[in-house]
Amino acid sequence: MSSVEFAAGWLSGAAGLVLGHPVDTVKVRLQTQAGYRGILDCVVRTYRDETVLGFFKGMSFPLLSVAMVNSVMFGAYSNALLYLSNTHHRDRRSNPPSYTHIFVAGCFSGLVQAVVLAPVDLVKVRLQNQTHPYSRGALPAEAQPLYRGPVHCAAKILQKEGVLGLFRGSLALVLRDTPTMAMYFMTYVGLCRGMTAEGQEPGPVTVLVAGGFAGSVSWALATPMDVVKARLQMDGMKGKEYRGILHCILTSARQEGPQVFLKSLALNSFRAFPVNAVTFLSYECILKIAC
Repeated sequence: MSSVEFAAGWLSGAAGLVLGHPVDTVKVRLQTQAGYRGILDCVVRTYRDETVLGFFKGMSFPLLSVAMVNSVMFGAYSNALLYLSNTHHRDRRSNPPSYTHIFVAGCFSGLVQAVVLAPVDLVKVRLQNQTHPYSRGALPAEAQPLYRGPVHCAAKILQKEGVLGLFRGSLALVLRDTPTMAMYFMTYVGLCRGMTAEGQEPGPVTVLVAGGFAGSVSWALATPMDVVKARLQMDGMKGKEYRGILHCILTSARQEGPQVFLKSLALNSFRAFPVNAVTFLSYECILKIAC
């Protein structure tokens, strides 16, 4: 069962990533760059300067690695729930685990995911923040992108910032993912139970709605720390500006006001609904086929 859970998480994560990456690129740029007037301005300028390919910058690396991280998230959650409640996935409808167990398993899942995700997320954010056009051959040397791709980006970070540089912003990532993954799974399970007759399996529409709302709720809670995380990750590229999470929070609030921590809140919630609806539906369908 454990290997099936990991495989289902991998495939569902890849499906969700492809769907949500363009919106994620816009979100990252709004959080870390001050030159955009809003979502539409960012979308228009990205398309004008970089074509549609600009929205997919940094996706090749996460397509392999974030899918793996997603498998770790679902696998860690399922195995933690199995340990806590002694209930396999196929038995959880007839013998549902308690919300306490779901909360603890979700926190564990978020913690494990954050540790594995940290270097991948750093490379993705750095690549997404490069605003060069794709016709690189026509650019002067000074306008060439700093990173030529994910492997080159990781190598450059290692060279300039050391091994710890690959984990820049990782504590903020842990603080973001540990509680929000608990809310993610609790929302999904709660909605599935509430929308399904006792003893029945939730249908595809129920899974889509529950997964979508779970994603939107968890990202609404994650957005403030997501802003801090993204700024800390870009800090090494721009020169050291923040001394840590608290300094980043205080400096950002002082310079831009407390509303800075709600940057991309609407975009995050909008993106999260279809991405997580597809992720959960893919996950549940794969488990049904495999089990």
